[in-house]
Amino acid sequence: MKLSLIDYGSGNLRSAAKAIQRAADENGLALDLAVTADTKAVAAADAIVLPGVGAFADCYRGLSSLPGMIETLNEQVIKGGKPFLGICVGMQLMATVGREHGEHKGLGWIDGAVEMLRPSDAALKVPHMGWNQLRLLQPQHPVLAGITSGDHAYFVHSYHLRPNDSAVVLAEADYGGPVVAAIGRDNMVGTQFHPEKSQATGLRLLANFLRWRP
Repeated sequence: MKLSLIDYGSGNLRSAAKAIQRAADENGLALDLAVTADTKAVAAADAIVLPGVGAFADCYRGLSSLPGMIETLNEQVIKGGKPFLGICVGMQLMATVGREHGEHKGLGWIDGAVEMLRPSDAALKVPHMGWNQLRLLQPQHPVLAGITSGDHAYFVHSYHLRPNDSAVVLAEADYGGPVVAAIGRDNMVGTQFHPEKSQATGLRLLANFLRWRP
């Protein structure tokens, strides 16, 4: 399997690449993993992973600065139906709009907005940082196989995705109210948490993604 991990100047690429390779090795999955900014490599891949760390607008700008990358992603993911995983801000970029320091256009794949976290409990600090329990809303989704409600994942974020259609929400966490932890639609999934930092839960999700044939 050829997998492209997109390098657009944002995201813990080394950590993500190591975790994806480990998930493949531990599950006997043959993997040709490329960390790349080359649209030809993305077009030739069987699956695509978009990481992301930092501000929404900066990440979208970084992605836009790679000639033809957004067009290639639309062609391969939306039209071509290739399996896609967005991680943290990589998931947020799937939204219609991000509202971090103004209004900023996203990829528009998931109808919704990325907005600041506002926990109902004043004692909860923003960013939401550290381990939190997952509550699975769609445990039957193939990417969540072997993961159960109560399993922990690692989060670091100040903004969260609020989709207009709750049917795309695969899992939530609680942080002074529900926070979208994972989304999915068609051939696309995204996680607000970092699978590469989430130990057994993260490795299981990554292995599931590598096996997934939507």
